[in-house]
Amino acid sequence: MDVTELVKQLKEKTPALVYLVLGTQQVLQGKALTAFLSLIPEEQQVMNVGRYDMEVTPVASALDDAVSAPFFGERRLVIINKPYFLTNEKKGGKVDHDLSAVIKYLHHPEPTTTLVFLAPYEKLDGRKKLVKELKKVAVNVSAAPLDERSARQQVEGQLRQAGFTIDDAALELLVQRTNADYGLMVANVAKLEILAYQDKHITAPMVQALVPQSLDDNVFDLVTAVLRRDQPRSLELYQQLLASQKQPLQINAVLVSQFRLLIQLKVLVNHGLSQGSIASRLNVHPYRVKLGLRTVRQFSLERLANAYLGLVKIEQNLKTTQRDPELLFQLFMLQYARQR
Repeated sequence: MDVTELVKQLKEKTPALVYLVLGTQQVLQGKALTAFLSLIPEEQQVMNVGRYDMEVTPVASALDDAVSAPFFGERRLVIINKPYFLTNEKKGGKVDHDLSAVIKYLHHPEPTTTLVFLAPYEKLDGRKKLVKELKKVAVNVSAAPLDERSARQQVEGQLRQAGFTIDDAALELLVQRTNADYGLMVANVAKLEILAYQDKHITAPMVQALVPQSLDDNVFDLVTAVLRRDQPRSLELYQQLLASQKQPLQINAVLVSQFRLLIQLKVLVNHGLSQGSIASRLNVHPYRVKLGLRTVRQFSLERLANAYLGLVKIEQNLKTTQRDPELLFQLFMLQYARQR
């Protein structure tokens, strides 16, 4: 189940005895934690909620808490955070974890305790006996990063629940400026709600004024201008980046990275891979893949490669000479525009 369904179920049904919340989206991990904490009345939380970080605390401490009876309450909540022993990660610390005791607990969980594993990881090591046993017993909750569609729906739902409305253009701009990263969207929505507090309506100008455009976003516009061989526009955008105190090497590094990604996208889409498969293979956010595919469909692999090689040459010159970065970029554009 996802976190939205978890929140609903915890309000309507008796909680399960064991949960596993797996995924790297911190906002969703936080929402899940808040939902679990709501199971215990605030005045009882000091005595009936235990939170344990497995990177510094032995799991035995959490299990001792889990088998204890609630103190003047009906339920005890025990949170096991960062259980790295469920993954293939190796930690350099000296924390000794009795994993056999965890398996023993899973076979006979305490009926008055809700035990939650908050695992902020992409995946677990399915070969481990403990992971196999946990997946049999626990209710699995996904806190994986949301795709663009789900992120939009979540944000719209959050705004609607808070009594706000948002223009389609404003939502589209929010998605663009955050690269559809749900965590960034939520952080910026909180600021937008303050700005739109009086009318309860969020517009595109509000998003434009309040949500910063990342270097990647600015460079994406520059990439498009370069590929179109639009020298005036390319130079204008490059000068804007320099004026915003971005370092030439930093700008060029992002340009090189963007063109490397576009070349990879071009090759993979020519091999028939879908957008989702490409995002998974390259470990790139699906929204960036979506935008990149729109671009590569308009240009040949040769044109992409020529731009990439020219930018690599700029990087070499920036590192080995004292030549003016703007002049180097101008020369690159002149040479690139002459290529067929």
